[in-house]
Amino acid sequence: MNKQKGLRPTIKTYKFMQMKSLRILTVLFTLLLLTFSNDAFAQKRKRKKYDPAKAQATIVAFKKTDPSLASFFSKAYGYAVFPSIGKGGIGIGGAAGKGLIYKGGSLQGGSKMTQVTVGFQFGGQEYSEVIFFEDADAYGRFINNKYQFAAQASAVALKSGVSADAKYTDGVAVFTMAKGGLMYEASVGGQKFKFVPKSDF
Repeated sequence: MNKQKGLRPTIKTYKFMQMKSLRILTVLFTLLLLTFSNDAFAQKRKRKKYDPAKAQATIVAFKKTDPSLASFFSKAYGYAVFPSIGKGGIGIGGAAGKGLIYKGGSLQGGSKMTQVTVGFQFGGQEYSEVIFFEDADAYGRFINNKYQFAAQASAVALKSGVSADAKYTDGVAVFTMAKGGLMYEASVGGQKFKFVPKSDF
């Protein structure tokens, strides 16, 4: 009897350890599954960071909104197309987006854009942006990460016929087209760019 009583705690302990081990295995399996899912999602996002199809659709949309913009696309030394830039803030805001760079109509690489702004602004906005380079010097500065918009730089809000009077400033001309949302501050001042080779897409 004493031996049987002495065995009972041991059996209970063994069962407890079994349950604890099962719980640990379940947690580890769940973490492994989540890690795999996150990696797969990250890889999927990485593949879609620089999407030529979206860039071409953006070009079509810009030309449709303002047909006269076609001359900029045909005459510019090169241009960068950012299909979607997300911007938001209350007082202090920021923006980020990824685009594609073209020269002579041929894809040359990608660009990461970041921006921090301070001033009167409220809400959020998503918009597309196209930057035209007037000559080889402006294009070279951009792809060599030596270009940053001055604090007071502004873009031309695209609408029909507006590009007819647009001019290059410091070798670039910038056009934006809102996709929705609310943002009182329309400046592109402070935007910074980092070139991304096609091999890193």
